Order: sequence, then C-alpha cells, then structure tokens
Amino acid sequence: MNRKVAFRDLGVIDYKEAWDLQEELFAKTIQQKIANRSAETEKETENILLFCEHPHVYTLGKSGSADHLLLNEKELREKDATYYKINRGGDITYHGPGQLVAYPIFDLDHFFSDIHKYLRFLEEAVIQTIAEYGIEGGRVDGLTGVWVGGDGPNPRKICAMGVKCSRWVTMHGIGFNINSDLSYFKNIVPCGIDDKDVTSMEAELGRKLDFKEVSEVLKEKLASQFEYQYI
Repeated sequence: MNRKVAFRDLGVIDYKEAWDLQEELFAKTIQQKIANRSAETEKETENILLFCEHPHVYTLGKSGSADHLLLNEKELREKDATYYKINRGGDITYHGPGQLVAYPIFDLDHFFSDIHKYLRFLEEAVIQTIAEYGIEGGRVDGLTGVWVGGDGPNPRKICAMGVKCSRWVTMHGIGFNINSDLSYFKNIVPCGIDDKDVTSMEAELGRKLDFKEVSEVLKEKLASQFEYQYI
C-alpha cells in the first residue's frame, strides 16, 4: 500500500472558514494536475482528509430547492444558525455540534476514476463504523448516504453525503450524526426527502457516544476502505 493521506482535525470550525480551506486545497491540487501535464517531471498531488464539527448551519447544494429550508432569516438567528448555498451536489442538509463532518480532498487518480464507487466507499466506511457499536446500517435504493432500518417500514438516515468532483479531485463529503441535536433537522426537508426520518448513534443506542473515539474508528475505516496510510 503506497497511497498516502494527510489528516487534519480542525475541531469546531465555522462552516465558511472550513469551506474556504477546502476550496484552497482543492484548487491547489487541480492546479498541480494541470501543471503536471506540461512538466517534464511530475510532482505528486496530495490527498488530504479533514475532520471537523460545525456550529449550527444549513447548506443547500446545487440541485436543491430553497423551499426545503423551513426557516426565515429571523428564525435562523433565533436558532443561532447560519445558511449557505454551496457548490456540492445534493439538496439541503444540516451540520451542527455532535455531528462528525469529513471532507476528503482526494485526487481519485490515485485510487480509481469512478465517482459512484467513491460514494459507495464513503458509505461503507460509515456502515462499518456504526457496526462496531452494534448498529446495522445500509443503503436505500436510489438514495445516497447511510441508513438504519433501510429495508423496513421506518428508514432513518444516520449519515448524509454531498460531494463535488472536478478533474477527479473531490471536496465536500459526509455529515455523520453521532450525538447530533436532531430537532434541527425538523427545520428542513432533509436532502429533499420528506417521508423519511433522520437519526444519530445517540438516538439509536440511547446514550451519548465518545465523539473522539467514534471519529478515530471512522478515520481507520476510511483508510482500510480506500487502502491508504496516514502521513
């Protein structure tokens, strides 16, 4: 295994600040790939994985509808939440304390040139993570993300996904509900889906989880799934 990924835990960080950092790293990687096309010797592009938590924020993807945010500006302020229209795929979602957000800025030329496979690998890492705690997760046909009870009468999303990819470089990623305040999801139509619930590890197990411990499990599951080492 010779794939390498640099890991950075940003802690609790404002959404816009993290977004700006992603854009910077994303642009740098793409610029390097363009430079490599005309260079006699190529400089290896870097793969970076960012983990963080955000203060309460709603984000709307390119294919989403603003009508799926059920709050006006005044109500957003009252809930101490912010709102951004952003450049990932997908509809509207929520990030907040207790949710682990993972942003891989990966050059998929190091892995495989298949965005659908990339999404399935992200999902699988989360499925394996929650399995370590006795939660059975899976997928729902036609929908992204990780679900609990996906084949039953009450499917519940535990991890949402939305990515951007250009020249096989990725940004944005996943929002994985560990100890999330699920009441904030009631202010949106999550991912544009109005007939399915949202859940968290805490809600499924009836107790708060050690956030750092779960984060470490996911970190290692991602490395195993994508077959890389951290540097």
